[in-house]
Amino acid sequence: MDAMLNNLIRSLAALAALSVAHADEYTVKAGDTLAIAVWKEPDLTSNAVLVRPDGAFSFPLVGQVDARGKGVLELQKLVTERLRKYISDPVVTVSVQEVKGNKVYVIGQVTKPGEFIVNPSVNVMQALSMAGGTTPFASLNNIIILRRTPAGQVALPFHYNDVVHGKELQQNVELQAGDVVVVP
Repeated sequence: MDAMLNNLIRSLAALAALSVAHADEYTVKAGDTLAIAVWKEPDLTSNAVLVRPDGAFSFPLVGQVDARGKGVLELQKLVTERLRKYISDPVVTVSVQEVKGNKVYVIGQVTKPGEFIVNPSVNVMQALSMAGGTTPFASLNNIIILRRTPAGQVALPFHYNDVVHGKELQQNVELQAGDVVVVP
């Protein structure tokens, strides 16, 4: 009975940690489409505000807004602040209409190499599945994930056979926008 209770507590703790990890707000990326609405201002409502490749977008009376690294709530506050110059107490809603900026790439010895839009997060095993799995010629223990960081590009090792057998599961990292999974 105690073992069963301990397992239940561990399971609940894991679920709580998982929900906290996914409580993070989505970060808007270049290529995403936003909807911005200002209550009682139909001229200031748009369902198709494209985030340009430089990470910015334009909106009437607000001008250029740099969306890089910002979530929807932060953008909503920023647009509201800028509109206060023209509208008293504006009520602004910002939402993501289409997620197109969150892309990862899977190349090499996979059935369907290419770019994949991930909504919002995918790990390495899921990305390999999206690419149709590996070919018989794939070097499964030499897979790498190429990731850009402020310090430069890094290569993260991924040993497929370990992960498939439940070992070294920390290798099955959550991919970030722009990551490239290379299957030699």
